[in-house]
Amino acid sequence: MSKALTLTVVFRANSLNYGEGIANISELKKIHRGNGDVLTFASRQSLRYDIVRLGNEWFGWNLQTVDKTKGTLQFREDISIAESVEMDLFGYLKTGQRSQKRAAVARLSHAVSLEPYRNDMEFLNNMGLAERIDETPNLANIEQHESFYSYTITIDLDKVGVDQGIKGKVVELSESEKVTRVTQLLDILKLLNRNIRGRQESLAPLFVVGGVYSVANPFFLGRVMLEPKSKSWNINTNALKEVGQTTFGGIAIGENTHLGYVSGVFDNEAQFEQVATGRVGTVEQFFAVLKEKVESYYEVSVQ
Repeated sequence: MSKALTLTVVFRANSLNYGEGIANISELKKIHRGNGDVLTFASRQSLRYDIVRLGNEWFGWNLQTVDKTKGTLQFREDISIAESVEMDLFGYLKTGQRSQKRAAVARLSHAVSLEPYRNDMEFLNNMGLAERIDETPNLANIEQHESFYSYTITIDLDKVGVDQGIKGKVVELSESEKVTRVTQLLDILKLLNRNIRGRQESLAPLFVVGGVYSVANPFFLGRVMLEPKSKSWNINTNALKEVGQTTFGGIAIGENTHLGYVSGVFDNEAQFEQVATGRVGTVEQFFAVLKEKVESYYEVSVQ
């Protein structure tokens, strides 16, 4: 029976993704909501970039997989998922007389802020350089937003390590390699970070909810909501409990849901037990449980 893993993360960070600016103003990527709120976001492409970057730095993922022999930048014709974890997890498109494509088996959402942007700006100049040669400094303005953010990732476990490959030749990796790739991805998500404008921002979870289910569906996407209080924050647990009551194949989603959090961040952490009774713990415990479930699905232990 096929299985899929999905998890929704909440983290706190500052100014994660800039778009096109105007004059000397650097603008954050934004979404405008119907209620008037302006939310900033880090695109799914930026999250994918940092996951692959860390995969290469920490686990030696092969990045020598791209060329421009066909006029456009794309994955090499002679490289399959056997040589590329990136192509395996995030898919590819190879154009030609007979194009080859693979849909992503690890699907990301944008990381959207849970707090509205309030037009905070930072004024900058390069006086430190200008003073060295007695010149007038250049000026710049950068939008800034410190916020909690949330994103979701969903992984089709039955599709990891299986592909039509080159010229329709089926490529299927060993079960142990499939486990290794998924557990490496989980380790990256647990400690995810982003380098931007001289800063390294932590995208590591302060709150995470999800599990392994019999259907690939981002159950908690858009259901994790922040309730700002005076000098504190709450996670809306009622919405999460209602997700847990959703059934598929006669089984409630909540029966396979786990939750992890960092103590002292959210004021209503005592209510988290209502979301996943008996399956609440630290972030480390959450990822350890998911790794065990992945190994159980593939019937292979890589420990």
